[in-house]
Amino acid sequence: MPTLPLNINLQGKIAVVAGGGSVALRKVRSLLSSGAVIRLTAPEVCREIRALSDAGELSVRIGRYLSADLENAFLVIAATNDAAVNQEVAADAIERRILVAVADNPTSGNCTFPAILRRGNLEIAVSTGGRCPTLASEIRDIIADVIGEEYGAALQQLAAEREKLLTDGNGNTYNTQVLRSLARRLIVELTDRKDTV
Repeated sequence: MPTLPLNINLQGKIAVVAGGGSVALRKVRSLLSSGAVIRLTAPEVCREIRALSDAGELSVRIGRYLSADLENAFLVIAATNDAAVNQEVAADAIERRILVAVADNPTSGNCTFPAILRRGNLEIAVSTGGRCPTLASEIRDIIADVIGEEYGAALQQLAAEREKLLTDGNGNTYNTQVLRSLARRLIVELTDRKDTV
């Protein structure tokens, strides 16, 4: 399915996860890093999810999924080990016009999760549109061998320079040219350093 790559600010928004196993745990960890308020529902949860709940990182309701679980949700993730329940969650979310990702059948939802490489504030997402998440993860890992932590530091440097240019009130075209030139120079330096190692 054709998709639009997009970063969404989830800070303080409600994300509902249906499921309590290892797939749900991976999604919970991604959501925690985004600042979402997580509500999880499942008949039982794995030890790691229980520990996160005990630490106050998310709220857990033990029980079968109910459509009421989607109340005020911005994003829903269907990650149970029951395909019929996942489809029920997806149908309820779509009917309410809520974003929903379905772990075992991405095409039945209306969004998917890319494989993400983070280097500080630099994020690189690799997506197959839900067709083969394993391939996306493998490609992300290849990129990780090329893009090290130093790229996150380069981003910080460029962001500081951008802020300075904006504060000085220089024109937009000028800002773009200066930042692009600096970015190219930093990337060449990082690449040259990696080649000499």
